[in-house]
Formats: sequence, structure tokens, C-alpha cells
Amino acid sequence: MKTTGNEAVYLQIKSILQEARSTAYRAVNFTMVVAYWEIGKRIVEEEQLGAKRAGYGTALLKELSKKLTRDFGKGFTETNLKYFRQFYICFPPKATGHALRDESRKNSNLQKSHALRGELSWTHYRLLLKVEDNAAREFYLLESIQQNWSTRALERQVNSLYYERIISSKNKQPVKAEAKTAVEKLSPEDFIKDPYVLEFLNLPSNSGFLEKDIENGLIEKLQQFLLELGKGFSFVAQQKRISAEEEHFYVDLVFYNYILKCFVLIDLKLGKLTHQDIGQMDLYVRWFEENVKDKTDNATIGIILCSEKNETVVKYSVLKNSKQLFASKYKLYLPTEKELKDELERELLQYNLGKENG
Repeated sequence: MKTTGNEAVYLQIKSILQEARSTAYRAVNFTMVVAYWEIGKRIVEEEQLGAKRAGYGTALLKELSKKLTRDFGKGFTETNLKYFRQFYICFPPKATGHALRDESRKNSNLQKSHALRGELSWTHYRLLLKVEDNAAREFYLLESIQQNWSTRALERQVNSLYYERIISSKNKQPVKAEAKTAVEKLSPEDFIKDPYVLEFLNLPSNSGFLEKDIENGLIEKLQQFLLELGKGFSFVAQQKRISAEEEHFYVDLVFYNYILKCFVLIDLKLGKLTHQDIGQMDLYVRWFEENVKDKTDNATIGIILCSEKNETVVKYSVLKNSKQLFASKYKLYLPTEKELKDELERELLQYNLGKENG
């Protein structure tokens, strides 16, 4: 098909915008990566000054986490601050900086002492921090850049001991060929979809990246339904992100019940309940117990809603060793299985009717 003059102009403009977006995404990501390295550097320097005081490092991170979270939002837990510190230690200062080695910029205040690479995301670097051998870490770093590996591709190669197999193999080509198969490539949009970037900019996660339209609609209906029950529910979050190492999970709905004095997590699954769903909810509950729940709160409750062929299964998940909540108490204030089943089936029916009439 012949390209018209207008179509050619459009394609050129499209290319300009795609390149500009790609550059912007990478710039935001690299700014974040450098900031985390600088934070790690400052923490290490301060800990070295206070090394003689017992527990100084722990107290420093705890205080920093509290103040940074207050002023800059999520992303500055004690665990993350430890990552920043390890980041600086694993990627120590260099005599010259990345991409700013041009003599014309020698005196620029942008000149950095690090050797970080803008092609990699913070998630790449977090994965690289797990590689203890310096030579292996450098190998994976360069391969990630040269092969344009996504974070999943990098994780797959590290877990398959790609570096160890390469250096121990006399015939390296088959190993390299195997590594190239089914490798996910990094795209510019991956940077802006990265939860760490959104967190760094203090922007809300785009739920459009996470769920289908029908699930979003049902989640919003369930949210309103629970608030209208009048049983002590207070809305906390929708699509609450939980990060377990380099994996990210999203709890559909989070409430706090001020009568029961506990968090209530709700996850919706369109389909049959699986053991993976139950294990995932257990992860959510335990994560909240460790990272969110206050000492005065009662044990976190998890509810899984699954639908398949007009059947709904509801599971209540309470930590096994908890003696703070008794069945007779939380059943009084939580919605019954029948209430949840009826509401979910009603909304599914309305959705299906609307789809048929549309």
C-alpha cells in the first residue's frame, strides 16, 4: 500500500513522539536510580561516623524511614533503605561517571562519581544486588544492556546460573543460543509502568495496567456495598501494591474495620478458586501483619471471592496462631458468605445483561 503525503508526515511525527517518550521514561528512571545510589552513599557515610555507637545504624534507618515516608510518600521503608545502602556498596564510586565523560562536561555540577547505567531500571539493579560474585554481577549487568533484557529475563538467567555455565563450558555457543530463546525484551513503556518509578514520583498506580474492565467494575461495586453495610468498614485502598522481592502483587480492596480494630483484605478472582489464590492471600495477610498492622490492631483478615458458573466461594483467612479475634466476634461485623455471594452474583448478572443488550 502506497504511503500518502499526510500518512508519511504522521509516521514521522509518531516516530518523534515515540523517541521522545522513550527518552523521557529512561531519564526519569535513571534519575531515580542515581538518587537511590546517592541516598545509599549518604547512609554509609553517616553509619561510618557513628560506628562506635551500638545500634546506631538501625536507629538511623528507622528515623530516616519515618521522616522520608512522611515527606515523600511510599518507597522509603527500612527494607528499601537497606537496599539503597547495599546498592552503594555493590556499585562503589568510580573515577569517572557514566555518559558524562565528555571533556566538555568535566566541570559540570552534573558530574557524578558513580558508574551506573541508564539502560537499566531500579528493578534490574535490585536483582543484581543478589549476585554476590563481583565478576558475575558485572557480566549480568553488561549482558542486560547488550541484550536488552527485561527484569524477568535477567532473573531467569541468574536463576539458571547462566554465568557459571558460560565460564565452565568449552563450547559456549549452545549455552548462548539457549539463553536467547524465550527472552523477554525491555520496552520503553516498562520504565513508566514500573511501580518503583510511580512510587518515586509519588504518583498513583494506574489500575488500567493491572486489571480488566469487568474486574474493576465489580471491585468498585463491592467497595460501595461494604461501605453501605454499616458494620464499621472504612475504605483504605484499591489495588494496594505489595512487593515481595522483585514481584509485585495487588490487593483488590483494603478496609479497616474500626469495630474489630483490624485490616480486612478482599481479593476478587473471576474463575475457580485455586491453591495459588489461597497462598497469595496468605502472603497478603502476613505482609500486612509485618509491615502495616499496628501493635494495637487485631489480626488481619483476608477474604477471597471467586465466581464460576454462578457459584461463589468465600474464604476467610486469619493467621493461625492469632487468638485476638474469635469467630463469634468477627462473624457479627463481617459480611456473611450469603451477603457476599448475593452481591457478587447480582453484579455479574447485571454485567452480563448489559453486555447482551449492548
